[in-house]
Amino acid sequence: MKIISLGDAGLGGGGPAAAAPTVPAEDQALLDAYSRVVIDVVDRVGPAVVGIAVRAEKSRGGSGSGVVVAPDGLILTNSHVAGASGTAAAHIAVTTADGQDLRARLVGDDPDTDLALLRVDEAVTLPAAPLGDSKRLKRGQLVIAIGNPLGFDSTVTTGIVSALGRSLRARSGRLIDDVIQTDAALNPGNSGGPLVSSRGEVVGINTAVIMGAQGICFAVAANTASFVLGELVRHGRVRRAFIGISAQQTAIPPRRRRAAGLTQESAVMVGAVETGSVADRAGLKAGDILLGLDSDLIAGADDLIRALTGEKIGRHIALDVLRGAERLTVSLVPQERKRV
Repeated sequence: MKIISLGDAGLGGGGPAAAAPTVPAEDQALLDAYSRVVIDVVDRVGPAVVGIAVRAEKSRGGSGSGVVVAPDGLILTNSHVAGASGTAAAHIAVTTADGQDLRARLVGDDPDTDLALLRVDEAVTLPAAPLGDSKRLKRGQLVIAIGNPLGFDSTVTTGIVSALGRSLRARSGRLIDDVIQTDAALNPGNSGGPLVSSRGEVVGINTAVIMGAQGICFAVAANTASFVLGELVRHGRVRRAFIGISAQQTAIPPRRRRAAGLTQESAVMVGAVETGSVADRAGLKAGDILLGLDSDLIAGADDLIRALTGEKIGRHIALDVLRGAERLTVSLVPQERKRV
């Protein structure tokens, strides 16, 4: 092994200076372009990312990150970060990127998607980040995570969308469908912060890390977050219809589309059917592909989530199902999903 002395490095002793490695112009341009994209996104979205600390008398409290989604102080975060604030004695402290210390209250939380909505008490105008359309995401797409991991505020990590349509079990015991898998590094404290596209749109809310794994992290899709946000603003809770399946988005191969006379390129595949559920009693099976619900096209798991609204509870719905090469109509009556 060669040891380079100061003289060898040209820093003293009169030795010849080592030639600096040259970076090809095309590689330098690529690196500059990548850096410019990340810097631009951080400049635009970073001011909307906040730190959250929850203190409550009868619980451990929590801490993490959040993202401002409306200038009047609406903040999306994780339920497991803000859930401890469900007691009257809870204190929610919000710290903005520019150092403001604010107090917030819980508007509502949804443990089934690990999402919660806060509202700042003070009359302030805050930088806000737009929610994007997570259905447009592609595997391999650049994404950027911003948050406060391990207390290090305004930390930025980058990576790609590793996979789409994952299912992740929430702390309530329910499966969160249509979860984004990413290798953008996340650590405790990133929870509730945004996963952002190169367009500067929030495409996910960071929610979980598999401890001991390398580069396997998850975010709740922005389309799911947008639905939950609307429900919490209107009702303070999410009232959902429930049929008893786990599901994920799937592409329909061209040959199968032609054989079934379909034009849609994606739908929802049933992963599992709960024993004794309304789906089980109606005859749905794992592997069935759900194409539509009543008059709504089901092109992804978030479409199914949005279609199973509170208005569907207790009334007949018709599912358009593809089973093998056969098209079926399955009728069932959804129940209300109970909070665990």
